[in-house]
Parts: sequence; C-alpha cells; structure tokens
Amino acid sequence: MMLRISAEDHGRVSEAIAAAEQKSDGEIIAISAERSDAYHDVGLHYAVLVAFLALAYFAALPGQLEFWWTLLMGWTAEPSPRQLLTLLFAIVLAKFLAVLFLLKWQPLRMLLTPGSTKSRRVRRRAVMLFRTSAERRTIGRTGILIYLSMAEHRAEIVGDEAITAVTTPECWGDAMTALLREVKAGRPADGIIAAIGLIGGVLATHFPKSKDDRNQIPDKLIEL
Repeated sequence: MMLRISAEDHGRVSEAIAAAEQKSDGEIIAISAERSDAYHDVGLHYAVLVAFLALAYFAALPGQLEFWWTLLMGWTAEPSPRQLLTLLFAIVLAKFLAVLFLLKWQPLRMLLTPGSTKSRRVRRRAVMLFRTSAERRTIGRTGILIYLSMAEHRAEIVGDEAITAVTTPECWGDAMTALLREVKAGRPADGIIAAIGLIGGVLATHFPKSKDDRNQIPDKLIEL
C-alpha cells in the first residue's frame, strides 16, 4: 500500500522546517516522491536472464528439445535441425516475452529489484533534485535536502558545500534512522518531522542563527 501525506501533514512539516530554521542559518528542503525510478530495465534484465537460462538448459540437455517437439507436434517424422532450431527460438522468445509482461506489474518489479539498485537510484535522484532545488541557492551555501522515496522505503540527506565541509554522512545517522523508522510504521510525515528536528540541531551547532539571516527557500514539503 502506497503511503500518503495529508494536507494537515504538509502543514506540520512546514512548521517543523520553520522551527528548525529559527535556530540556524541553514535552509532545509523536504521532498517526498512516490518512487525514484520506474525500473523498466530491471524487467528487461530478468527477461534476458530467463532467455539465456532456457538456452543453457537446452544446450545441456538437447534431447529435451526433441521431447518438446514430439509433445507439441505428435508422432511425425523426425524433426530436421531447422525445425528444432525454430522450436528453440519460439520457446526462448515465449519465455522472454512472458517474463517481460509479468514484470510490467510495478509491485512485482519493485519486489524483484535488488536493494543495492534501489539505493543507487534513490541516491542519484536525490542528488539531481538537490542540484535543481537547493544547491548554491543560499548565500552561505547552507541548504540541505531531506529526500524520501516511498516505494523503496529509502531516504537521502544531501547538503550544500558549507555543510559537507564540516559534517560527515555519519552526522545524519540518527536523522535517517528516525525518518525510516516512522516510514516503515506507515507514518511518513512523522518521520520527516523527526528528521527535520535532528538535522536542525546539527545545523544550529555548526551554523547558529545570525542577525542578517533571512529565509531563502520556502518552508514546505514538496511531493513529486
């Protein structure tokens, strides 16, 4: 079941961002996406794999090809090499197309997509969105993106130059844990709010609020 974020949740996230930014010069951007990729190539890869496995099977057990010929065509004259190769092509093509068709069903495709592939795609999209929405859009290079990809149950935190200069990825471990814990429990907005609070604390330590700081990026949750 796809998790949803209500209008009330949007308001709560906006309030959390505003509260966190009251203590820091940092600018927090929160983006939630239904998923980070369609993973069509995963379906194609599985279909190709099944086709190669079928070829390997008949290469190892060539007698099975004659068995299938007899099963399908009945007791006819002994098949020629051309007929057997045509049958082999038809079987391999049928398996390829069947797997490709089955994996057009998104839930199955997501289930069979390796976790490492999901992590890479989520990270890639998070970086792309950060570059288009936050990178170098703040005077002090203090923008930071919280990106949640619902279908993959994965998240990324991407910071601008000034933030990455004084922090490490480990700094965001508690925020990531809090975010994903709530997402897995079916409360994505609560997870985002918890992460915002923890990230705000880190930003307040390294970039305390200055007198001339102003809000440079709207305090809202963006849903894609």
